[in-house]
Amino acid sequence: MTYNIFGETNRLILRKMSFDDFDEIAQIMRGENVQKIWGYYFSENDINDWINKNIALYEKYNMGFFIAIEKETKNIIGQIAIKPDIINGNNIIEIGYILKEEYTKQGYATEGAEFMTNYAFTKLNLNHVIFEIRPINTDSINVAKRLGAKLQGQFIKNVRGKDMEHYIFTLTK
Repeated sequence: MTYNIFGETNRLILRKMSFDDFDEIAQIMRGENVQKIWGYYFSENDINDWINKNIALYEKYNMGFFIAIEKETKNIIGQIAIKPDIINGNNIIEIGYILKEEYTKQGYATEGAEFMTNYAFTKLNLNHVIFEIRPINTDSINVAKRLGAKLQGQFIKNVRGKDMEHYIFTLTK
């Protein structure tokens, strides 16, 4: 498989996903914490849709969720994102991270998110990015805060017919 590398950090390689990554993405998206925070189980169709959505984002914006590979072991440990989104009618750029549970609390999300924020500020010349986080997701809140993001507000996002509260953390250049 030819890897389409987006970037690298000290410990991570970030590359575009493809359908060859289906099993790894399924493992990530079906993790217990992901199901708890997102509020649903990812079916095969959901995972195919996820991959298709990210491939479309790469083609249109060179953004999306990227596969995170640990350099030392070559293991896929999760996904790190920089991606466009719309919140309350406003176009924004969001930073995101979803790791396999055995790789949480090791600094990988912070390292990947820091790379993406630096990319946003230096390559895209943006003045700020946001982190859209469910209030129950204290690990993600801690990552955003560690990077210096500040809680700016909240909004309700309808996910599969269920209203879910989300915080908006903003990191300014």
